[in-house]
Amino acid sequence: MSTIHELLTQGAARHAALTAPGRAALDYAGLREQLEQTVAQLNQLGIGRNDAVAIVLPNGPEMAAAFVCIAAGATTAPLNPAYTADELKFYLADLEAQLLVVAEDDATPASEVASELGIPVVRLVFSVDQPAGRFTLQGETARAACSDGLAEADDVALVLHTSGTTSRPKIVPLSQTNVCASARHIAESLALSTDDHCLNVMPLFHIHGLIAAVLSSLQAGSSICCTPGFNALQFFAWMQEAKPTWYTAVPTMHQAILARAPRNQEIVAANPLRFLRSSSASLPPQVMAALEETFNAPVIEAYGMTEAAHQMACNPLPPRARKPGSVGIAAGPEVAIMNEAGELLNQGEIGEIVIRGPNVTAGYRNNPEANASGFTHGWFRTGDQGALDSEGYLRLTGRLKEIINRGGEKISPREVDEVLLDHPAVAQVVTFAVPHAKLGEDVAAAVVLKENASVDERALREFVGQRLADMKVPRKILFLDEIPKGATGKLQRIGLAKKLGLG
Repeated sequence: MSTIHELLTQGAARHAALTAPGRAALDYAGLREQLEQTVAQLNQLGIGRNDAVAIVLPNGPEMAAAFVCIAAGATTAPLNPAYTADELKFYLADLEAQLLVVAEDDATPASEVASELGIPVVRLVFSVDQPAGRFTLQGETARAACSDGLAEADDVALVLHTSGTTSRPKIVPLSQTNVCASARHIAESLALSTDDHCLNVMPLFHIHGLIAAVLSSLQAGSSICCTPGFNALQFFAWMQEAKPTWYTAVPTMHQAILARAPRNQEIVAANPLRFLRSSSASLPPQVMAALEETFNAPVIEAYGMTEAAHQMACNPLPPRARKPGSVGIAAGPEVAIMNEAGELLNQGEIGEIVIRGPNVTAGYRNNPEANASGFTHGWFRTGDQGALDSEGYLRLTGRLKEIINRGGEKISPREVDEVLLDHPAVAQVVTFAVPHAKLGEDVAAAVVLKENASVDERALREFVGQRLADMKVPRKILFLDEIPKGATGKLQRIGLAKKLGLG
């Protein structure tokens, strides 16, 4: 199965595919019918294979269905509904979006921004009385689609941006083959079957939720309960209603769930999980142990990234060993360790983690420089540092990249730099990661003001908040006379927190 359309043929016609709290389930026959209708409607709107369709929708079954159904005949580009107008303007233009899909009652600036850019807008309409995930698209018809019909294996199913610190965000195109291979790898790693039911709390504009929760479940012919998004106060009520066999989340979500678990032990006991999955950030061994004790189920930690259509490595299910602090064994693509010269290293030697396989992107869009540095002898360089032990388990020892990993959300320091530098009082700035007890890392910035200029931390944070999503706003801003520089005169991000006493 190398296309999403083919992937959806696995589910039994009357078996539930998508569910949601308080909603009737949409079975596989209904989801396949929704897919056919959606592709036909896109073609009527002039949208065909490899045309980019931006999706700005809240979490839920309609977002999950829209991703799957649109990707079967076009290229999906899910965007965070929390983005500001400036961010949406950048992403929509950079993606060269041919269409924008928003909710019927959309309250984001997306529609207005799309209109400014000349991008047609359609509204996704649904009723809570219908099965979860059933929808129609309302919009004006346009030209005939250049490449209509169902997508083929090499067509692009999904495009997402990944942020870097030395360049503008890069576009990662993932083919039908890439996403279907990753879904298959995850389903195999977790031994998913038609008896499984995933409780999804991950955002569906992120590779983790899209592939690990939604597409892997559909690949296995199982079902997904699509919540409105993570809410620790609602988690156990959803668990009681949905009766899932597993869920996947980032460590900060797991920690929030643990904090509320003691008062919900009856629900936990009445709804046993087969396993829990954690990815997108390092899971502290103490949290892993507490989760396993609380839920009496194994915690499977995995290692993923956008360029790999999510999963690269994964700790195996019992009876094989799970190693706390390790992201497991190769689980889909080949995984190796490479030095700067492009030579593969031996077990135990530390170097850059590299991967290759059917789930790995063929290269960044319109970025030959990034492709030249990102691929060596057919291996993709992840930018992460680590080592493989004698049993093939991978341990991460650090990140070569400077991206801030705030609870699984990857933030480009340079993007924050550029906004702060727009403030009339700021002369110089460097954004960097600071350790955070729960998130792993948080955003901080060191600022040098212009001569005779004055501004306080609160005003600068508000300035950034008007331009960027809240997660990117520095939680700490330090005012310095001079920012530490390296030997070549470059401002240094790596190690800056420790140098400034924030470690």
